[in-house]
Amino acid sequence: MADPIRVDVSGRGGARESKKPIVIPPERAGLRVLLSAIGAVLTALIGYYLYLPPINFKAKEFYLYIAMVLGAFIVLLFLLSGASKQPEYVPYVRKTARVPLVAIGVLAVFFGIAWAASSPFFQAHNYSEIIDVRQDAEFAEEIPEPDYSSIPKLDETSAKMVANRALGDLAKYVSQFTIAESTTQINYQQKPVRVVTLAYANIIKWFTNTGDGLPGYVIIDMANEKSQFVETEERIRYTDTEHFGRLIKRHLRFEYPTVMFGDSTFEIDENGHPYWIAPVLDKKVGLLGGEDVIGIVLVDAVTGNSVRYSIETIREDKSLQWIDRVFGATLVTTQYNYYGKYKGGFWNSILGQADVTVTTQGYNYIAKDDDVYMYTGITSITGDQSIIGFILVNQRTKDTTFYRVSGATENSAQGAAEGLVSDYKWKATFPLLINVSGQPTYFLSLKEDATGVLQGYSMVNVGQYNKIKVWGKTLADCIDAYVQALRDNGINAAEVEVPDPPANSPDETPYQNIEGVISNIRSAVIDGNTVYYIKLEGAAYYAIRAKDFEGAVLLNKGDRVNIEYEQDENGAFLTANKILAAEDAPSDTQ
Repeated sequence: MADPIRVDVSGRGGARESKKPIVIPPERAGLRVLLSAIGAVLTALIGYYLYLPPINFKAKEFYLYIAMVLGAFIVLLFLLSGASKQPEYVPYVRKTARVPLVAIGVLAVFFGIAWAASSPFFQAHNYSEIIDVRQDAEFAEEIPEPDYSSIPKLDETSAKMVANRALGDLAKYVSQFTIAESTTQINYQQKPVRVVTLAYANIIKWFTNTGDGLPGYVIIDMANEKSQFVETEERIRYTDTEHFGRLIKRHLRFEYPTVMFGDSTFEIDENGHPYWIAPVLDKKVGLLGGEDVIGIVLVDAVTGNSVRYSIETIREDKSLQWIDRVFGATLVTTQYNYYGKYKGGFWNSILGQADVTVTTQGYNYIAKDDDVYMYTGITSITGDQSIIGFILVNQRTKDTTFYRVSGATENSAQGAAEGLVSDYKWKATFPLLINVSGQPTYFLSLKEDATGVLQGYSMVNVGQYNKIKVWGKTLADCIDAYVQALRDNGINAAEVEVPDPPANSPDETPYQNIEGVISNIRSAVIDGNTVYYIKLEGAAYYAIRAKDFEGAVLLNKGDRVNIEYEQDENGAFLTANKILAAEDAPSDTQ
């Protein structure tokens, strides 16, 4: 007898079958997959050119780059298959993109595990040992009293404003170039200076000038508050403001595709030749943690030729001692914070916080033994109103020394200095730490907030910042007042020999007057400011910004004017301070 026919009337079997997706490929599915793959390849090429990731499993950028390329294939396949408009093609997209989807998942899991294994939670001790800090130093014994003739008086903002004056030397390049954004403080021929490259004024000026390159760079004397344009024998072709293959970051990436780089800095050797210093980075904790410098790539800014050096070579080779900036300020402050937070273990940094220290907000630079040292205050993590000391870090070798000094933070010193001149509403620069008769002392310049012009100086005692704080219109007045304040508070302070004031400083009036008839007027936009260049008959051009003298827009050829200008025998353009009609001019014109 035959078995009876069984009929499933429950509907469960049909439901089970309906859950299995039906894969319907779109028309010409193979071509769509091919186009998606080509699009992913183009994304990889364009993304690499723009994003410039190192091909290195220790670089977080590499993981993001791979995920971007795989994601581009999936998105393109979804769009080209028409799945966005016809949902029946979605199962086909899922099936075809299974491999890149799995790859993204594996990549994410691997990155997550590597990140966790490299975190301070598991690696606190290793993080605390990235930087070695000497603790047995005495401030008064190791920090010499400053040479006031070479003490830096400008911060970076003021230095850039001074650098703009050097553009007056570019008579034949007027309106073509401007000052680049980033400057580098170095020791050059035993003097603290900042150096900065030029940049093209705009994209049109780049098209018309990039074939020749940039004509030179600017040196800003941080002590004498002067700037000088240096025209190089051969044009500078590689900078951080260039485009395409001459962008220093791209130039380095194409030559060293697997190397992780820090931010490149512009420097000059003792002969004034321009270079870029590119720190080579490695991860010292696990796969992804504890960034440190293991060497540099030295790039000739003119030719683009590069040489790679290990950090041991940089520390030991005397011919490379002119290099000042290998370890950046952000990197070393991060490393000290690892040291200060995790030397007692991870949980101590969160719960007990015994002996946990961090850097204060901000840093400055000190010249010492022909090297540049970064310094910053150190404060307890539980109270940031005062410092317990400060560190000096050699930016070429990373030798780090802690000096135990209690007192005001840098921000408190700025507030104290500004309080002395509150009626003038002047702003204090970030302080420079100096030694005056064995006393740790903050030295600050006072400047007008709007113009950045220096108006005076202030000195604030680190330990007694509420009591011993002075200011002076001249450097000599400030130093004399500070020495007297130390004595008044029972501190045996020696007399300080004050140097003659440098030209173009707040210590003297650097202006002259000239009267004549305007023979030509030109204008250019520099750093967003309209600058008028006014030529008098038989004389030079005089430059003045429209925001400093709105009447410049009303001047015409043939007008007779009197111009008050800054003394500068080397400039092709002289900086005008004031322009008056001839009848309103002072009587002692030249």
